[in-house]
Amino acid sequence: MPQQTFRYAACGGGNTVLGIVVFYVFHEYVFKGKIFSFNFYALEAHTASNIISFCVTLLVGFLLMKYVVFTGSNLKGRIQLFRYTLSSLINLLISTVLLKLFVEQLQLNAIAAQLITTVIVIVIAYLSQKHFTFKIKAAEKQ
Repeated sequence: MPQQTFRYAACGGGNTVLGIVVFYVFHEYVFKGKIFSFNFYALEAHTASNIISFCVTLLVGFLLMKYVVFTGSNLKGRIQLFRYTLSSLINLLISTVLLKLFVEQLQLNAIAAQLITTVIVIVIAYLSQKHFTFKIKAAEKQ
């Protein structure tokens, strides 16, 4: 197994576990499966938990990917952060749509739905990070 793939699996796996733990804690103990209501909008517990989990893992994930996994990237840090945030927002959208589909349409348990969604999004995230966020410019590949 290539070292970069191993590091991605280890760091991504740890960050994924962190995300699932944050999701679980907020879903089960903070929101208790009920609707989380703002004055202007209401979110189901699984959607609100997913957003909070995203916020926590965005920062942790970027730092791990930049400094542990994709250390050979020659893009500037601010560009990497912008691209990472952009790809993460797309992944959040995909995750939210899949979560809503699994929970609200297919009537799956929210935790099981989150686990299935996570597996799908991991594949998409790896490809976007390797080929977009932390890519090496063609002229500078060695």
